[in-house]
Amino acid sequence: MAQVQEQRHVYYDRDLEIEAYNLSGIIQKFPNHFHEYYVIGFVEGGSRHLWCKNREYDVATGDLLLFNPRDNHFCAPINGEILDYRAINIKPEIMSKVVKEITGKDYTPYFTQNVVCQSDITLFVRDFYNAIIRRAPKLEKEEVLFFLLEQVLQEYAAPFEGIDISEPNQQIKMLCTYMENHFAENITLDDLLEMTNFGKSYLLRSFTKQVGVSPYRYLQTVRLDRVKNLLEQGIAPIDAAYMAGFSDQSHFTNFFKEFIGLTPKQYQRIFTDTEQPPEPAKEWQDDK
Repeated sequence: MAQVQEQRHVYYDRDLEIEAYNLSGIIQKFPNHFHEYYVIGFVEGGSRHLWCKNREYDVATGDLLLFNPRDNHFCAPINGEILDYRAINIKPEIMSKVVKEITGKDYTPYFTQNVVCQSDITLFVRDFYNAIIRRAPKLEKEEVLFFLLEQVLQEYAAPFEGIDISEPNQQIKMLCTYMENHFAENITLDDLLEMTNFGKSYLLRSFTKQVGVSPYRYLQTVRLDRVKNLLEQGIAPIDAAYMAGFSDQSHFTNFFKEFIGLTPKQYQRIFTDTEQPPEPAKEWQDDK
């Protein structure tokens, strides 16, 4: 039996400031993490066991996935099946802008359902992805995006302000803010303890339960988001890693690929290449 080749295609649309990507032939597990942007994706092939916000799902071909910013999630293959997956990433400020254009209202949407089984909305996601990789006219891309988001907003979203979301308590929020402001520093558990009246074990358990990830995973995710911004600006990966608080280059590269699915150099090319060729020319292997 021939081995399936793993492929990762990622594109950045400069007209709409939206990222689109396709993963195929993927066996890799994705560890517990969150994003600072919205993710709308669907399973094209294979099946996965997904954990999201303390709930578990078995997702399969045709299922729609909706992640809000900060929705922690991770997944693993079922019975060794390979994964084919397409998705788009939308920054909160871009989402709010499009939402106002669609609804005429200023509000931040919140996806009320993370998994929608066998959803027809996946067709809109695929159409939008294809429009991006074809470098379709801006009008065509905007039209498909509006149809997609209009469906999602009508069926699976509500104003963020109107959702009763369990938030971390003030001490845990303070720790999150501290790590967001000091991400480039060598933060220790003792540093965090000094800001609370917790013991080490209680802090770790309480933080993980309330935030969905451990303090170290939270810090690394914040660093990852910062380093992505630096890479998008054209800063060399080795410098971006240092500026974001990663002290070991090899560890940084492995960590980045584990979460993003690309090496830092591969990710940077999305934003520095002036012309992104149509699929399948955007097929990357690991940088050596």
